Order: sequence, then structure tokens, then C-alpha cells
Amino acid sequence: MTGGDRSIEVAGAPDGATVEDLLRACAPQVLGTVARRFGDFAAADDAVQEALVEASLRWPSDGVPRNPRGWLIQVAARRMTDQIRSEQARRRREELAARRDATTASAATAVASGAVEAAALAAAVVGDDVEDVDDTLALLFLCCHPALTRASAVALTLRAVGGLTTAEIARAFVVPETTMAHRISRAKRTITASGIPFRLPTDGERPERLAAVLRVLYLVFNEGHTASGGADLQRTDLADEAIRLTRLLHGLLPEDGEVAGLLALMLLTDARRTARTGPDGELIPLAEQDRSLWHHDRITEGLALATAAFDHSRGRLGEYQLQAAIAALHDQAPSTEATDWARIATLYQLLEGLTGNPLVTLNRAVAVAMVHGPEAGMRLLDPLDDQLGSHHRLDAVRAHLHERRGDTAAAVAHYRAAAERTTSLPERRYLLRQAARLGA
Repeated sequence: MTGGDRSIEVAGAPDGATVEDLLRACAPQVLGTVARRFGDFAAADDAVQEALVEASLRWPSDGVPRNPRGWLIQVAARRMTDQIRSEQARRRREELAARRDATTASAATAVASGAVEAAALAAAVVGDDVEDVDDTLALLFLCCHPALTRASAVALTLRAVGGLTTAEIARAFVVPETTMAHRISRAKRTITASGIPFRLPTDGERPERLAAVLRVLYLVFNEGHTASGGADLQRTDLADEAIRLTRLLHGLLPEDGEVAGLLALMLLTDARRTARTGPDGELIPLAEQDRSLWHHDRITEGLALATAAFDHSRGRLGEYQLQAAIAALHDQAPSTEATDWARIATLYQLLEGLTGNPLVTLNRAVAVAMVHGPEAGMRLLDPLDDQLGSHHRLDAVRAHLHERRGDTAAAVAHYRAAAERTTSLPERRYLLRQAARLGA
């Protein structure tokens, strides 16, 4: 279920949550439970989607049930049971057709037996009591199974666990929506065909799948922190879910430096949430934010985790530990001018060598410009044209550096180009305001 009006308050919903809020929170838990019980990921996902649609139609008028997750599990389980009955009946009919000369009574008994088996399965799966087990973390590792390509694993997990729409994931991967829909469908079929048990990975399996899990959580958080499109700058539901899942993962792997680093990065970044937008949802850049609005309890927790991440690094720093260190320097600085930009530039250089990510180079260029001037930063941007030529952030950074060097006309042109390329309305409005300010 990807639609829904988040502004509609639902009678009986806890804490004034909307239908969309409840369904987004419940969906991965319900999918995990149904997939574990039935062992068919693709069919379970289809059944859960049907249950979510039914809930979105019934709950606004009927009210939210006392146990929303249990209600969804029961509805999805019934859909699965109906499908199993239908499939068994189809197979029995094929067997009857293939054994026309066999005893009619024996065949009829076989059909009846199949119905009894399905009925027994329904009774076992759909009961009044729904176990209080959160299968979200197991679902997360399942979606990152090594049988899938990294891109497919990330896309499937963003869809099944993160709750992103296919269109949002397609934008993140810069592919057509139909291509992404086929990719997700193939990934689900691969998971089902693999026959792997629904459980957390063993110690031997974990390293192979942990990197993909961390990447997924990172991307889900990024989509929540700065939405790839739409009217809102932030999708706090996704950011909160990414933090929740990363907390679960950190509880499972408390000695892993990269897990601690990722959680630290999320908390230190999310601490600025309230100050990032104005009264009308307008974007407020870091340099202009009221730092008294930052959530200092999250900063304190994030700093402690960042320190722990370095303690667990054993001399080998990962990308999330480095990003957490950068976020810590920003959060500890009383102002933009007082920020330790030289150290940030050094950390970005280490991160650039580790990942080869052109967006890291883009951020490094900003830090270098703060230390050595805009010309030094501009020199780092030229090699990025082939990799980020159509990305709005490259134009936005160029506009910022041209403005700092006093080239107003070039800054205006790049601000307008960046505004044309972004699909985020708050970002577009901010970039156009910058262009208008300089143009005036």
C-alpha cells in the first residue's frame, strides 16, 4: 500500500496517528510474520499488499482495530490460505486429468485431503492470538540475501522494509519506474525460489550480508532526511524507521564499528531536523540554522556512539564511521565559521579514497573551499562533470562557489540550472530564491 492521505486523522488510532502512519509502521512486521509462517516471500508480499489496501479502505470509516498488526496478519494469512487452497485444487484437477483411468474414489479422496490440509493450515495460521514477535530485522537480512545483486537487494528492502514506493526507488537508482518494478518482482521470485529459511543469518553468513543491510538503512535514512521529490523536504517517518531498525541491528551487533558508526551518523544528522525547515516548510541551509533548535540529546548519544565506533574499528575505519566523525564536527561547532573545516576536508579525502563516490568529492570541494578559498574547491569539481553532470547538487555547489568568488552571473545561472534539475519542491524554491536574490 503506497497511497493514502497522511493528513486524515483516524478514529481510534493511537496518539492521533493516520492510516498511512499505522500501515507504514505495521507493513514490514506483517510481511515478516507472514513470510516466516508460509515460506513464500513473493506470495506473502502480495497477500500483505491486499491486506493493506483493505485496511486503507475500511479503517477510516470503521475505526482502527485494537491490534492493527494482528488484524493485518490475519487478513494476509487468510489470503495466503485461499491461494494455497486454490493451488491445491488446481494440482488435484491436473492429477485427475492425468489419471482418468484411476479409481474415481481415490482421486476424490485426494481432493478432499487437500482441502483438509488447507483448512488445517488456516486454523494453525489464523488464530485469535497473534504472537508479539517483530520479524522486521529478519526480513531485512532476507531481502539482502547474497542470491540477489546488490542493486536488487537494496531496491527490494527499500520496498519491503523501508516502505518506499517503486517510483521513489526508481528515482534513487535513476532508472524508469517500470524497470524498477520488474527488478523488484524478480528479486521477490529469487528469494522464494532460493528456499532459504526465514531467520537471522548465522555468524558465518553475517559479513556477506551486513554491508548490504547497512547500505539499505543508509539509503532509507537519506530519503527520510532529504526526500528525493515532492512537497516536503523531510520524510520523518522514513528517518525514524531507519533509526529504529539501525538500533535493532546495533543491539544485535554491539561490537561492530560500522553499525555503531551508522547509528551515530543518523542521530547526529537527524538532530538538526527541527532547524532545517521554516514555518512554511522552506529549506534552511546549515549555515543559517538556529542551532539552539538542534536536539542536543541526540547529539550527545550520537557522539558517544561515534566514539564507540572508533574504539571498535581495530584500526580499519569504514565509511559510516568517517561520516559520523564529519557529522560530529558539524554538530559540535557553535557556528559555520567556527567549524573545523580543515579536519572535515581531511576526513572527506579519506572517505573519497575508501568509496570513490563522486558525491563525497562534491562535499570535499565545499570543505576545501572553506579552508583554501573557492578556486581550490572549483578545481575539484571539474572531473565530476562526466559522473554528476545531470545531478542538481553539482550545479548547486558550483553556484555557491561562484557566488563566493564574486561571479554573480555564473552563480545565478547555476542556481537556476540546479532548480530545474531537482525534483524536491523545497529545494527548488530555495535555489530559485538564491538566484532571485543575486539577480536583484
